[in-house]
Parts: sequence; structure tokens; C-alpha cells
Amino acid sequence: MPQTPHVEKHFTSSETIRDIVIGMSDGLTVPFALAAGLSGAVEATGIIITAGLAEVAAGAIAMGLGGYLAARTDAEHFASERAREEKETEEMPDEEAAEVAAVLRSYGLEEDKVETVVNSIRADKKRWVDFMMRFELGLEEPDPMRARNSALTIALSYIAGGMVPLAPYFFIPSVHTALLASVGVTLLALLVFGYVKGRFTTAKPFRSAWQTVVVGGLAAAAAFLIAKAIG
Repeated sequence: MPQTPHVEKHFTSSETIRDIVIGMSDGLTVPFALAAGLSGAVEATGIIITAGLAEVAAGAIAMGLGGYLAARTDAEHFASERAREEKETEEMPDEEAAEVAAVLRSYGLEEDKVETVVNSIRADKKRWVDFMMRFELGLEEPDPMRARNSALTIALSYIAGGMVPLAPYFFIPSVHTALLASVGVTLLALLVFGYVKGRFTTAKPFRSAWQTVVVGGLAAAAAFLIAKAIG
């Protein structure tokens, strides 16, 4: 009987999802806490909107820059380690070959086959260095566009998240009513975001959802109470 071919489906955009999670989680939480805190101290929605937009802009720039620098550091680290491995394969080939053999043994390759595989790997300089980078150091070559893409993804995610708690203040003149609406829409957004994040990153999306809500809610409540106490 004909058999259905086995097709594996793996999620391959983990870096993009990580950037979205970083940007969105902070974007939802920080402006939410700021708006809640200001709501406990001022009576004009215009002030909250102005301060909130300024924070979203500053936060998006800072977070995006942080993502860019982190990705650039990863790329520079990879290039540095690769240069070191290339130098070592030229200056101490026997020692490097012994390291290849040790890696192969750790994966259970039979001893009588180790030398053959080692010789095959070291016959091609690029393949040899690639092997050492991946299996000795555990490093994968970064996407050359990673730094730019990471910065844009984090910044845009921060803006998207930050506009959620601020949105009610644009349409509701009463600070108290706008705060209640902001709490409602932001907690709902945190719930949905936490669930979606959990679907991609863990096996327990519901736990991720309520944990995200609790963290965001506590941050906003703390900011509101502090502002009330000071005011």
C-alpha cells in the first residue's frame, strides 16, 4: 500500500517571535503603568496622552536600539570565533582534529569509524570550520539582516503594545472612565498576548496568559497607588 510521506513541521521564526514578545510585553506594560499612575495624579486626559506618547516614542527607540546592539554583538562574536577557529585549524590541525573526534564520540559514533569521518571533515577547510562552529561552540551564523530586522520588530511591537492602554484616553474625556476602559482593554490584550506567546514558547499557553495579566496588572496597580499616595 502507498504510504503517506512523513513531513516534519518545525517552527523556524523563533528569533522574530522573541523580538515581538520583548517589544509587545514592555509596550503593553510600561505605558499601561504610566497611564494608570498619571490617572491617579492628574485630571486631564491631554496630559496623560502627551506623556504616554512621549514614553512610547522613547521606549520604542530605546528598545529597538537595544535589539540592534544585541544582534550586532552576536554577529561580531560569531565572526571573532570563526576567525579563531580558522586560525587554529591552520596552526594546530592535529589538536583540532582530536576535538572533532571527541565530538563524534560524544554522539556515539563507533571508534573504528571515527578516523574516517574526521579525515573526511578535515579534507574541506570550510566544512571543517563549519563543523567546529556548530558542534564544538554551538554557534550558528547570524542572518546579516538580523540587527536591522530585530530593531524594527521590537520597536514596532512596542508601539503597537503601547497604544493599547493609551487608546481610551483619546476618546473618553473623563480620566476616571478612561482609566477603567484602559484597564479593561489592556488586561484583555495582555490575556490574549500571553496566550499567543505561550502557544509559541511553552506547552502551557493558559498559564502564560494569566501570568502575563498578573505582571501587567501589578505594575499598573503599583504605579496608580504610588501616584495617589504622592499626590
